[in-house]
Amino acid sequence: MIDVTFPRDLLFTGALFGLVAFVWAGWAHERPPQGVRWRVVLVVIQAAGLALLGVGLPPLVRNWDASSALVPGSPALVWYIVVAWVEVIAIAVVGVWLVRTKRAELVAAPAMVVVGIHFVPLAVVFGQPILMVAAVLLTAVGVVAFFLPRRVAAPSFWCGVLGGPVFLAIGVTTLVAGLGAI
Repeated sequence: MIDVTFPRDLLFTGALFGLVAFVWAGWAHERPPQGVRWRVVLVVIQAAGLALLGVGLPPLVRNWDASSALVPGSPALVWYIVVAWVEVIAIAVVGVWLVRTKRAELVAAPAMVVVGIHFVPLAVVFGQPILMVAAVLLTAVGVVAFFLPRRVAAPSFWCGVLGGPVFLAIGVTTLVAGLGAI
């Protein structure tokens, strides 16, 4: 499930997924269900994300010069850049359209779908099957968040409370694999 050929990429993925879990759980504070317990859950996800980032950054920095799937001038790097830009543009276009049509509350769900889908080509670029797991789970989170009751909570809440743990689990898995391989 995890290829340890490039431990630096695994360390990077772990640290980045910690940051992303923090961000999605932060966005989830937009309109969670009533009651303080859901805010506590979100803060726990955020704290875990920051902890993962904090644990992952030092070994990532120490091993920055290690080999990576993203070699300058390689097709993998070109694909990575293309996929990243397509993701950003797709989220921006959908986000602007939803805001202009007065449906700004819906932005998180399609954004999560795009984030999930973008892991499909990245799984190939990095040669990491676990990113395909991320693709399936996060895309499903975005789709489900769109259909869960908006009277209970905003779609951003569902994306953060469901997607945050996915990012954390995959981030911890890749970080541990990367630490074991360096």
